[in-house]
Amino acid sequence: MTGPQDLATVEPVPHGRTARRLDWRLLPPALRRTIADRLGSPVATAESQDSGFTPGFASVLTGEDGTRLFVKAASKKAQAPFAAAYAEEARKNVLLPHEVPAPRLLWKYEDDLWIVLGFEHVAARPPARPWQRDELVACLDTLAVVAEALNPVPPGWSLKPIEREIPALLTGWQHVRKAFPDWPHLEDAEDLAASYDDFPGNDAFTHTDARDDNFLLAPGRPAMLCDWNWPALGPVWLDAVDLLVSAYGDGLDADALLAEHPLTKDADPDHVDAWLAMLAGMMLDARDRPRPNSSPYLRVHANWWGEVTWAWLASRRGWA
Repeated sequence: MTGPQDLATVEPVPHGRTARRLDWRLLPPALRRTIADRLGSPVATAESQDSGFTPGFASVLTGEDGTRLFVKAASKKAQAPFAAAYAEEARKNVLLPHEVPAPRLLWKYEDDLWIVLGFEHVAARPPARPWQRDELVACLDTLAVVAEALNPVPPGWSLKPIEREIPALLTGWQHVRKAFPDWPHLEDAEDLAASYDDFPGNDAFTHTDARDDNFLLAPGRPAMLCDWNWPALGPVWLDAVDLLVSAYGDGLDADALLAEHPLTKDADPDHVDAWLAMLAGMMLDARDRPRPNSSPYLRVHANWWGEVTWAWLASRRGWA
């Protein structure tokens, strides 16, 4: 491969079964007892949630009395980066304003070896893929609520610009230049990505991980947004544009949605393209890194996102 792939040939991501997670039976017996005590009933069933790309324990637990909780757990020794991420998620979840539609943290347990988070259970499902337009709009509407509730950024969040949190956003095209020197419009893409900081408005709250598998849909309720580990500062529409990348890859008219939705309709098109250029470069770099044993589909995910982001950007810029 020397350049962009035909999207019809890009390996799809197996949505809903991308993670390789700890099983309930593999948690230490003492930890299982502690969790069951928090649940208030012996655990009857543990339903692993196998979306996402991290290996920590993530299951809906049902007690013998019917009580249900969504529980995450990670080993501080064997899964140190993920344990640290769960600790951050706990800290940030309790900062969320009440109007943000998100499952709430009920309790946190931590000892020298493990961290465990207990969330309210929401009887819901993730959006279908390929995207259905009404479900996509529901998720975009929730992102608009998030933007309204968390901007200006409230005290306590201590957020950094997204390009500082993810330095590969600034260096992705360097990798592409080395690995694929004949990539079309390479210099244009590099220059466009470099122009991101020239635009005003890169200081809004962004979730940064608003993928389909981090939303929950339930009848009569707004779409709920999960996994608040990685917020950062960026354009107020960043999460919505990221979500529209996946819509473009699924065959929806992402440009029409971008122009119509209240959260994105006033976005500067060149600013959007600068962000897409950064995102494409980062993903095209990430796909070529070694595959971690703990996340077998992480590089498939990066490849799909890199190719789809590039395809949408190229279409918008007239490079296709």
